[in-house]
Amino acid sequence: MNKYFGLMAATVVAGAAHAQTTQLTADDYRRAEQFMGYNTTTLVDWTNPYPNWVEGDRFWYRSGNKVLLVDPKTKVKTETMAYGSMPSMSMSQRGRRTANEVVSPNGKKAVFIKDWNLWVKDLDTKKETQLTTDGAKDYGYATDNAGWKHSDAAIVSWSPDSKKVATFQQDQRKVNDMFLVTTNVGAPKLEQWKYPLPGDEYIPTIRRVIIDVETPKVISLNIPPDPHRATMSDDISSSGSFDDIDWSPDAKEVAFVSSSRDHKNAKVRIANSATGEVREVFEETVKTQFESGRGAINWRYLAKTNEMIWYSERDNWGHLYLYDSRTGNVKNQITKGNWLVGKVLKVDEKERAIYFTGHGREKGNPYFAYFYKIGFDGKGLTLLTPETGNHSIYLSPSGDYFVDVYAQPDVPPVANFRNTKGALITGLEKADISRLQAKGWKAPTPVSVKAADGETDIYGLVFTPTKMDPSRKYPVIDYIYPGPQGGSVGSWSFSPSRGDNQALAELGFIVVVIEGTSNPYRSKSFHDMSYGNMAENTLPDQIAAIRQLSKTYPIDTTKVGIWGHSGGGFATAAALLRYPDFFKVGIAESGNHDNRNYEDDWGERYNGLVENSDYAAQANQAYAKNLKGKLMLVHGMMDDNVPPYNTLLVVEALQKANKDFDLVVFPNARHGFGEYSSYMMRRRWDYFVKYLLGAEPPKEYLMGAK
Repeated sequence: MNKYFGLMAATVVAGAAHAQTTQLTADDYRRAEQFMGYNTTTLVDWTNPYPNWVEGDRFWYRSGNKVLLVDPKTKVKTETMAYGSMPSMSMSQRGRRTANEVVSPNGKKAVFIKDWNLWVKDLDTKKETQLTTDGAKDYGYATDNAGWKHSDAAIVSWSPDSKKVATFQQDQRKVNDMFLVTTNVGAPKLEQWKYPLPGDEYIPTIRRVIIDVETPKVISLNIPPDPHRATMSDDISSSGSFDDIDWSPDAKEVAFVSSSRDHKNAKVRIANSATGEVREVFEETVKTQFESGRGAINWRYLAKTNEMIWYSERDNWGHLYLYDSRTGNVKNQITKGNWLVGKVLKVDEKERAIYFTGHGREKGNPYFAYFYKIGFDGKGLTLLTPETGNHSIYLSPSGDYFVDVYAQPDVPPVANFRNTKGALITGLEKADISRLQAKGWKAPTPVSVKAADGETDIYGLVFTPTKMDPSRKYPVIDYIYPGPQGGSVGSWSFSPSRGDNQALAELGFIVVVIEGTSNPYRSKSFHDMSYGNMAENTLPDQIAAIRQLSKTYPIDTTKVGIWGHSGGGFATAAALLRYPDFFKVGIAESGNHDNRNYEDDWGERYNGLVENSDYAAQANQAYAKNLKGKLMLVHGMMDDNVPPYNTLLVVEALQKANKDFDLVVFPNARHGFGEYSSYMMRRRWDYFVKYLLGAEPPKEYLMGAK
């Protein structure tokens, strides 16, 4: 008897898990619903000690009704009344943005957009001054309204002396429009905005400028307009401000990176902030797509020493390099090995040391983030967080101390206070999940299996019913998000609930969540495995993983369901249409089924330009004739991220192929369905219960009812 069945032999069959169940009741659903986040979160006794830093690298945080002050000198935490009335505030919120305004570093000014032009406001006198005058509709300053982003927030980078801003004038006058129409009594309302698609002749471009706020004066950089691109994601402000900008401390220069439309070329440049003259430093060209980090832009301009820290995957792993900013030559590689740098959190120019998170260097799960220190010369690599787990780091203002919160998917969080020499100052908090466990909760099981190539290690989580019948096999549900900018698991830290995975398991399924190949946080070659063929969607890996897991878990591989949202919706439909003999039931929510109908940058980044990649062959509607199983398509008709026409193309193709399918539309919902999310979850449960479990669900069960 294998180990798994030995553990299961003592379990007792109960409720909805019984194989002969033909009718599930409202009580079955209510029991499953107890494993949703809105019921489990309150059973975890845990205070995340998010630090509110004050003088001397001390910080306070709220713990229930108490406010605790932690002092690195005394190495103790004490209850205090001094900060009780103050709201908690993250470092990123301080002096950065208020509504759609961006506050200067000295806190005295704020810039904002009005009538397509940039204005500045004196925060003391409230006086407003217009900084630009030639902004116009679709050619405005600092605008963030290209593709799936269409906000009124100003995208700028303030100089350290609060006298200038680096920004741009965004040209989308010739860019194609996207249209959505509301459903209502009376005349529908038309939404229309600029939404470029892969292969379009015109995409948004940015004319880079520096604005002297005090004069005011607009200084154009002497380069042609750049594509609306960044080195980390598909929006020019994914970092929270203007991406790929780094000012010199004296504000005389600003370094920036220009990315090509297909993300294969990144040019490092330095501009004179007074004249607009631009000096080319170096460039990097890759075969697929260039990235500057994982979750953070990792390059830095060190003006005082005429150096640059640069992130590159040129040796197949994401590492840091030290460049001479005058010659553009590499001085030395800083980090190296079969692991990668995630986020650079601190660069200490005086100490000539870098503090960063890394992945894959320590034994075990390669997705766990650890905190390290290393010298500019590549010497002295030091692990600062030795405990096994996924670490979240909160540095003090001086950078000499940090709060470390670490956990694993099946191990609750612990928080410590350390210094950047690696010494433990004091323990802070430790989660207590005894009340959660008393309710019958259990953690998902982390697993490792081989990818479809039979060689590559891939990782995931398995959710099983809390009470199992050792005499039966269970239908399996595969929750999928194929990336390639992220994966199915999401955070590898602890969570009492991950969506409705455990709730679905309680209804009589085994739920698997597999991080397939072509997703980040591994090697460059791993991430690029499906470059140019987005339709692969890690599906061969999902199939290989389920077959391997069926040797350990009581999985019925003749009853495989799959569901996902957005990219997961694309993957789900592809699973039913490309692998119809393996995947029998699927629910495809908000899927980008044809990437010619989705925002330009995402497809052109991970799939290549249309002329270099066969987008048509990857579109789900091309395989409609293959449908054998049960497929539900879902979309919000006001989805301004993935336009609903993606799903309607598949609908039309299925109708032409004379195929039966199910369709759920939310006439006025956006990408995530909003107020209809609970309804959609109930429909999802019903669909799997009926067509995968072979039982009847309770009629119109109301989720969240008290």
